[in-house]
Amino acid sequence: MAGVAVVILNWNGEKLLKEYLPSVVRHTSAAWARVVVVDNASTDASLDVLQREFPQVERVCFEMNYGFAGGYNKAIELLDEEIVVLLNSDVEVAEGWLEPLVAVLKDCPDVAAVQPKIKSWKEKTRFEYAGACGGFIDELGFPFCRGRILEVVEEDAGQYDDAVEVFWCSGAALCIRRKAYLDAGGLDERFFAHMEEIDLCWRLRNAGWRLRVCPQAVVYHLGGGSLPMNHPRKLFLNYRNNLLMLYKNLTPDEWRRVSRRRKGLDFLASLVFLLKGEMKNVTAVFRAYREFYAMKKAYRQPESERLDPCVYRGSIIFQYYFRRVRTFSRLWK
Repeated sequence: MAGVAVVILNWNGEKLLKEYLPSVVRHTSAAWARVVVVDNASTDASLDVLQREFPQVERVCFEMNYGFAGGYNKAIELLDEEIVVLLNSDVEVAEGWLEPLVAVLKDCPDVAAVQPKIKSWKEKTRFEYAGACGGFIDELGFPFCRGRILEVVEEDAGQYDDAVEVFWCSGAALCIRRKAYLDAGGLDERFFAHMEEIDLCWRLRNAGWRLRVCPQAVVYHLGGGSLPMNHPRKLFLNYRNNLLMLYKNLTPDEWRRVSRRRKGLDFLASLVFLLKGEMKNVTAVFRAYREFYAMKKAYRQPESERLDPCVYRGSIIFQYYFRRVRTFSRLWK
């Protein structure tokens, strides 16, 4: 049996399977890995499509929809492979995409996870928003990437082709040691959606693991999600989960220092929404804080601080809006 499993979570993704699964089958050698589609109780023709058009692809079928985090957690518990790849169903892979990722984990025993270069499926010369060429975070908890600062996504001109250590790897194409994933507790199912993989990567780093990006491996992500960036539901989840992520991964002293500044920034964001007349967004921010305070009791904070070299010691919000920094290379300089 191959020591790698490529796991694709599916829920009513009949069209996505037809569009993107062929590249995964074509460019994933059976000598390297087995491809497994995990179905979250789809009600469309997904299973028929798999049986008819992809008989070589293995299937795990759940009787209920466990969501993104729950589906992956339960599937990975069932697998035996030492290395698993969490691959979104809307990802097209390039030839030779998998071997460099596996090589990183084989050659670097202190690395828990690695991601490929993730480019846009719609604009193949540009990076993709969710992961680009490796994820980082600033001291207030705002994530960004090599190739993407807030809403600005760069064109890929080879400027980030060096393999480096990163703070987080994208869940769109996450190659990870199965044992490290399970020991860290997997994806936090209480998040529901957004920032689960950043939280997982932070827990891995707090446990002493390193994470890498391998630009020699390339995939193309449709991305975009089902909700626009400033949709109230998406705003609510992003604000709430970001606060939960900070709280559960910072020591009490670190949390007190960071939360004071975050409250100020989040209040300013609410004020901007108010001035724009976007009352649903204002409500989303306050709801996020209310639910955060209700949920944080379930988490235990770490006791000792860890100075992480992949945390940007500053604010990308300040750099973006006041210094007009739009590229990772200029920010990290």
